[in-house]
Amino acid sequence: MTDSSDYVVVGAGLAGAATAWQLAARGHQVTILERNVPASHDASSHGSARIFRYAYPDPFYTHAVQESKELWDVLALNSGSRLITPAGAADFGSERHPRLLAGVLAGAGIGHELLNAAEASARWPQIAFDTEVLWHPDAGVIDAETAVNAMVEQAVRHGARLLTGWQLQGLDKTAAGYRLRSVAGERFDAGNVVISAGGWLPGLLGGLSLPSGFLAGLPEITVRQEQAFHFRYREPETATPWPTFIHKREDIQVYGLPGGRDADFAGQKVAEYNGGRFLPSAAAQTGEVNPANRSRVVDYVRSFLPGLDPEPYAETTCLFTNTPNEDFIIDRVHNLTILSPCSGHGAKFAPLIGRWAADLATGAANVPLRFRTATTAVSSR
Repeated sequence: MTDSSDYVVVGAGLAGAATAWQLAARGHQVTILERNVPASHDASSHGSARIFRYAYPDPFYTHAVQESKELWDVLALNSGSRLITPAGAADFGSERHPRLLAGVLAGAGIGHELLNAAEASARWPQIAFDTEVLWHPDAGVIDAETAVNAMVEQAVRHGARLLTGWQLQGLDKTAAGYRLRSVAGERFDAGNVVISAGGWLPGLLGGLSLPSGFLAGLPEITVRQEQAFHFRYREPETATPWPTFIHKREDIQVYGLPGGRDADFAGQKVAEYNGGRFLPSAAAQTGEVNPANRSRVVDYVRSFLPGLDPEPYAETTCLFTNTPNEDFIIDRVHNLTILSPCSGHGAKFAPLIGRWAADLATGAANVPLRFRTATTAVSSR
């Protein structure tokens, strides 16, 4: 027996949950097919600590964060959940270009300060700064897992169904849309499909019945098994509150943020950006922390974060799905939408990505062409 739905969203991470919420809120018949459970711990949307920030060198993304924040506020109000905790953000380092970022924030009307290293050190003595520092106080920390559950709950409240333990193997084009097949032999018919499979997407692309020209036009998608480490605050009761931060140097790029409940609120989460090993897809992840990466991050903490005990008290792996230029993929062909909020910076845009994907899937509106490289490639032939 084959079940069916007008719209099927594959994957209940941040992007998939947001898309299902947006579709269901518009009155569409929606089913979410999730390989495990929403915000699964072997995927990219688990845990309580993701950076919410406005600072981007590209004004497009800064304005998109402003648009996304309006939707975050709606979701928080409707769900009664605290989704973003204020913390502010410090951006510094020779490759982070704080002055350039300050100009973008000024153009968007976002409050900020540009501090020299001495001024920043006086304000945050727990951090060693090596360049001038951009500070914008409206940044914060996203509780990713709570956000996913809130969006799924909103989708269900509007009539969507959630099926867990449904792992997609492939799909076939039919006269009415698509027939999806699970690894367990289940079948599901859909008029429209949104694939939001995160790190599993590279392994699925060959089984999605995509036209060859469209498939060739998608950007290269890489998956990394990243590592994140939690370091205890040396003076948790008296220390200056910790901001989120991004520090980019020629030799290393590191980000940090208050770890939240992921590690008992006892320290700062610190990770090297794109420091993990490449995987063919998320299915190849091992969950094992690379000792060399641990050593690099520990050395960094010793050098630049004197307010932390340099021995990690907790550590974990996570998945980053990347495109070469860090743009997202939101593209559509034959009622099939491919959705990937890539490159480790998509969490803050989740509600907006959901709206863009719902607009594209329903034909209600288009999305920025920078996210539709496959369609653009096919159209230019």
